[in-house]
Amino acid sequence: MATTGDGSTEPATRVVLSYPAALSSWGRSTLEGSPFRSYLRKAHDRAVAGETWEEFVGAGCCGDTEDVTLRVESVEGGRRLTAETTVEFAVRDPDT
Repeated sequence: MATTGDGSTEPATRVVLSYPAALSSWGRSTLEGSPFRSYLRKAHDRAVAGETWEEFVGAGCCGDTEDVTLRVESVEGGRRLTAETTVEFAVRDPDT
């Protein structure tokens, strides 16, 4: 794979995503779990700081659904997400 110079074909080593502080504890638990991290690496082929991803967190035992906006806070390495990319989360201030 040829590199274009913008890092789009280089693998990202670490990506930090933020979620709103108002996200429920159930939503946080689901989001920060290893299956969801794996899903994100498969659902998104690249990450660019500042972009947002609209994600469905799932349905709880009571049938509740929760949509959440994740924001890419930082990307280390290239932009391409791989199975080896570390995905970390941070809580986003309610005002941002």
